[in-house]
Amino acid sequence: MTEWITTPIDMRIVRGALELERTGRGVLPHRLPLAARAQYPDEYMARTEEQPSGVRLAFRTRATAVELDVLTTKRAYEGAPPQPDGLYELVVDGRPAGAGSVPGGHLAVIDMATQKAVTRPGEPGTLRFAGLAAEAKDVEIWLPQVEPAELIALRTDAPVEPVPDTGRPVWLHHGSSISHGSTAAGPTSTWPAVAAARGGVDLVNLGFGGNALLDPFTARAIRGTSADLISLKIGINVANGDAMRLRAFGPAVHGFLDTVREGHPETPLLLVSPILCPVQEHTPGPLALDPGAPRLRFRATGDPAEVASGRLTLTVIRDALAAIAASRAADDPHLHYLDGRALYGEADYAEVPLPDEIHPAPESHRLIGERFAALVFENEHGAFAAR
Repeated sequence: MTEWITTPIDMRIVRGALELERTGRGVLPHRLPLAARAQYPDEYMARTEEQPSGVRLAFRTRATAVELDVLTTKRAYEGAPPQPDGLYELVVDGRPAGAGSVPGGHLAVIDMATQKAVTRPGEPGTLRFAGLAAEAKDVEIWLPQVEPAELIALRTDAPVEPVPDTGRPVWLHHGSSISHGSTAAGPTSTWPAVAAARGGVDLVNLGFGGNALLDPFTARAIRGTSADLISLKIGINVANGDAMRLRAFGPAVHGFLDTVREGHPETPLLLVSPILCPVQEHTPGPLALDPGAPRLRFRATGDPAEVASGRLTLTVIRDALAAIAASRAADDPHLHYLDGRALYGEADYAEVPLPDEIHPAPESHRLIGERFAALVFENEHGAFAAR
């Protein structure tokens, strides 16, 4: 019979989260601190922030078996087929070593038009990995990128200790659902996770589906978080939400950058514009579901003629971001700019289109992550090359 050792789940063995909220059963990882969460405009942002993209347990152990009790919150959309269960991925000494899902849990039934949810309560389940080598090893359990996970108990058949500091740089990335990884195959397959593994850095992923909107509370959270490298992938949510006009967009970007720079005055900072997205290249938002499409597909509903009066398209946004980066360069030599089409452009869309016209296919996440690593981490002139 296995003699289990229970290890407290706290920030010593949790990476990628900014805070752990104590609950009645265990802890809930958050990717923004309490001060930011107090300023959320709606439940959509709250739900997105709780989805633990990039969050993982990380520890050193000789254990041959690991169990994790979790209370998940699974998603369902009204009128749509059931969503697959979230994937937990095991990584041992930097290599994939297994994957699984957790049964049971709450079920949040979401109205796609309003993004409001009704939650049906459920019970915790247990994730188990066995057959591990009985030798000292570094273990990571990556939580599902789009399924909130209340962590209740971690059990192993050998003692656990925090992973010693490796000196790897911490890369903090902020972006939209594409950075969040909403359509990636699993938590280690989001493009930021792919880029981080190839770049040899520790990831903090502040990608928030539908919510990369230049919110001041996000800028303040980045300002207050320790990081060696920072990237901001901005623009797609502003356009597809029709959130502001050009007059407001420029000052909002400057303000966001100013706030980040208050806490990180000389940290390498990379401003990234949107990847190619044909439906929004020249047509303003807001986006809407295409009712005539045979599958889930989005379309832009704005009038291209209104671009002249300040409506935003991705083409307008890229021009604005490039100009902002150039205007700040003299006073901020550590600020860099990357056109997102270098990560996914016209040739890529022709070969592997965006399935819903907005989000990359799972294979495109790997492509984007590998290109980011090659351009930003590995290129001698890349923004993070001299880290």
